[in-house]
Amino acid sequence: MNSDVQIRPAVVVIGASRGIGRAIAKVAARERSVIVLVARSSEGLAAAASDVRQAGGDAVTFELDLLAADASQHLEAFLATKGLVCDVLVNSAGYGLRGAAIALPIDDQLGMIDLNIRALTDMTLRFLPEMVKRGRGGVLNLGSVASFTPGPYMALYYASKGFVRTFSEALHQEVRKSGVTVTCVAPGPVSTEFLERSGANQTALFKILPKLDSEDVAERAWRGFRSGRRLVVPGFSSKLAAFTAAFLPSAALLPLIGYLQRNGNDPCPCGSGKKFKKCCGAR
Repeated sequence: MNSDVQIRPAVVVIGASRGIGRAIAKVAARERSVIVLVARSSEGLAAAASDVRQAGGDAVTFELDLLAADASQHLEAFLATKGLVCDVLVNSAGYGLRGAAIALPIDDQLGMIDLNIRALTDMTLRFLPEMVKRGRGGVLNLGSVASFTPGPYMALYYASKGFVRTFSEALHQEVRKSGVTVTCVAPGPVSTEFLERSGANQTALFKILPKLDSEDVAERAWRGFRSGRRLVVPGFSSKLAAFTAAFLPSAALLPLIGYLQRNGNDPCPCGSGKKFKKCCGAR
């Protein structure tokens, strides 16, 4: 790259084509920043770029398969060609699946580990060291209120978000005196495509809990990150759920979550091999 090219800081949003990631990109754009939108969907990226430009930001899009082993290297090289450095990294890509762990496809469950954990870790460790050297910027990771407890019938999703929260909080402590912030935002259910795609909208738990607005979550997340907070839990219901998970014994909490997230087509926990609704659920 030509040494005369001015290096510009950018807000890099991973998983920017939909949901909370797209909403955060729009909020960040109000600072008149360069927003690099990263996702696989070209249509989603185009729509997100339009949002960013309308909000006053400079949108740059990059189609990337986050499950590729060298995804972070490709992104770093792309930024270099554009004369950009990652000043703020927003990790919002991820997915969940509802169902018994013994019944869900293994590859789909391992995919949650690859995207929710490995890809997020790869991006964070790729760009965080240079932020610390520059003494500015930071990382905003999308967790979940699910991170505060194990989650029967969404076992891997809850576990993956537990990793995101604890990893983020540990990094926050490590770099907090460097001028760099690492923040985890842990919302409850949000009105996005996630609920339908994961199958969580079929369960009693997600019908009971009030749904948060993605725009409001994005506002709170960005404000918390800019103020240097370690953890942001948007909404009263999310705070209440996190508080309950911290103080209610697991012996009581786990059966309750399992009951509220199970449906009749799940394998019966008695081990009969039958569906729950035709076995113990019929009694």
